[in-house]
Amino acid sequence: MFSPNTIRLAIMMFLQFFVWGGWYVSMTGFINESDMSAVTGAAYTVGPLAAILAPFFLSMIADRFFPSEKVLGALHIVGGALLLLAPMAAGAFVLSAPTADASLFHKLVLHDLPAYVHPFILVLLLHMLCYMPTLGLTASLSFQNLEDPEKQFPLVRVAGTVGWIVGNIAVSFLPGKDESATQFYMAGGAGLLLGVYSFTLPHTPPPGKGKKPTIGQILGTDSLGMLKSPAYFVFIVCSFLLCIPLAGYYAFARNYVEASHAIVNGSATFTMSFGQMSEVFFMLVMPLCFARLGVKWMLLVGMGAWVLRYGLFSYAADDQIMWMILLGIILHGVCYDFFFVTGMIYADKRAPAQIRNQAQGFLVLVTQGLGLGIGAKLFAAHVTMNTTDAGADWGKIWLYPAVFAGLVMTLFFLFFWDRVDPNVNEGDVAEATAGVTEP
Repeated sequence: MFSPNTIRLAIMMFLQFFVWGGWYVSMTGFINESDMSAVTGAAYTVGPLAAILAPFFLSMIADRFFPSEKVLGALHIVGGALLLLAPMAAGAFVLSAPTADASLFHKLVLHDLPAYVHPFILVLLLHMLCYMPTLGLTASLSFQNLEDPEKQFPLVRVAGTVGWIVGNIAVSFLPGKDESATQFYMAGGAGLLLGVYSFTLPHTPPPGKGKKPTIGQILGTDSLGMLKSPAYFVFIVCSFLLCIPLAGYYAFARNYVEASHAIVNGSATFTMSFGQMSEVFFMLVMPLCFARLGVKWMLLVGMGAWVLRYGLFSYAADDQIMWMILLGIILHGVCYDFFFVTGMIYADKRAPAQIRNQAQGFLVLVTQGLGLGIGAKLFAAHVTMNTTDAGADWGKIWLYPAVFAGLVMTLFFLFFWDRVDPNVNEGDVAEATAGVTEP
């Protein structure tokens, strides 16, 4: 199982998610320290926007013209250089945050217009446009170069989760911790290292070279026919809706942990890494859970974990109950693996063989793109509306997404009836995680 290629690809995957984990969650500390809280919503929208555009890039360029390892290397070198520029771009100018009594239209639209042209946001957008396509590239490159993908890919993929954890922890040891600009230099340097390392990976020719793509293949519209299935339609709608409150966790959970003083090792970002630590465990036990629960109940458990997490955050807010906050963070393993990885498996099982990649791309677009993008906007406005000079009302801030996630779970329970229960094994879990875009 531990062949030379397995080790080489595991190193690739470790660095891939170290780059992301080294700044994505922790940047709110830097944003706050730099008096740029007004750009928080925009900062967490650029990733979903890039996730929407990434499938088009992969369909039109990476799959057809250049070897995967060279595209991966070039993208990480450019993306790493952009992260190095982020701290300088942050000091260009400061935007004032909208007041609590500003209109909803102002919070959602007018205020964010200048935020999106802030140099810091533009640099992050360009970086994410380079980074998002590499998530699919690292997965496809792995599958094409492993001797036994079903057994070896989980070892490669778990290295990515470990990379995210190490990235989080590394930030907590920097001077100034997550308030420091050094996190971007660290992540950018790792990106440059991965870019150079990528050129040493096994040669992987473009799978679609010489083939003329159809409009449906480029736009991914061939997979839309799957929505004719009522069960699959309910699955897609609920996946989209659940990602709206999910955006709040990525953008504001770190600030909540810091405000609640539920900090381990002196760093809110280090505390947040407990969620990824739990994910390693749940990723490994997923095949056993599938055998006993099946797709519907796996998805429901994942949804229920989101409801419980936000409920714990809300209840613990007033009295700053540390164990509840930590439990909410640790639930990330269930929240993410049981819902999102299960969703990837379900989409893979439901899609005809010739459009499986499209189905995965469409699911990423709906969840990581549209769901998180809309959620980032709405949640930023929600936090503003519940923040006064005395501080944020975290109890109310987390109560609404708990209720929302509960309604989505109820909707899914009532209307999702897929009579064909796919027989899922460890190989299916490994293959489906190819589309996972967050550790």
